[in-house]
Amino acid sequence: MQNYTTDYLLDKKICIFQPIDGYRASSDAVLISSLIDNIKSNESILDVGSGTGGISLCLAHRFRDNTIVGLELQSDLAELSNLSAQQNSFTNLSYYNCDIKEKKLPVNPCSFNHVISNPPYSLNDMPSPNKSKALAHNHSGLNLESWINFCLKMLKPFGYIYLINRAEAITETLSTLSHKAGNIQIIPLYSKENQIAKRVMIIAQKDSKTPTKILPPFYTHEQDGSYTKEAQKILREGCSYFSK
Repeated sequence: MQNYTTDYLLDKKICIFQPIDGYRASSDAVLISSLIDNIKSNESILDVGSGTGGISLCLAHRFRDNTIVGLELQSDLAELSNLSAQQNSFTNLSYYNCDIKEKKLPVNPCSFNHVISNPPYSLNDMPSPNKSKALAHNHSGLNLESWINFCLKMLKPFGYIYLINRAEAITETLSTLSHKAGNIQIIPLYSKENQIAKRVMIIAQKDSKTPTKILPPFYTHEQDGSYTKEAQKILREGCSYFSK
């Protein structure tokens, strides 16, 4: 296993182990984790492309009675994530090292109530010279459409998918979800007021025919660079997006 650091999420409520030189979780992981809200104790969650476990560790902190599974291509990251789960005593959380392009997987289709993912966001950007970062950030053998379709395949009928990506990915995302999911909620993410939204979070319900909604903008920072009160509630206190 590669060398790693001991870091923390949610104002030190969660311990997370991450490689010194490789992919590391960002605030996006905590933000998207906040979209899952008020779920039943028998409902399950799948984190696709779980990286160092930022999303699913936050979810395990909030939902200790729910089964949560992470799938990660990089074996070192999956191993570190399992160590983080153990360190936090999250017995309901486990990670598997696997390639979602393969037919044989440790999870079955149509078996999760919620599927959440921060997909690789770039097809054309110059890959990072760091192999771990390049694998996490750049599509390799699986484009965004295929990634989203895999997430949908893992969902039970009328289950929910949660995604975060660059704003320019919204066209391909909505096109892929078309006729497969509805009840789509789009949340534009802004760093500060009077700036262009660079990222977007999307919630959709498999098989639903409910029309799409664009929710109010979410600002992460004040003009002085500090976090907004809404962002602090999510990033520091671990609150749901819908309770901000």
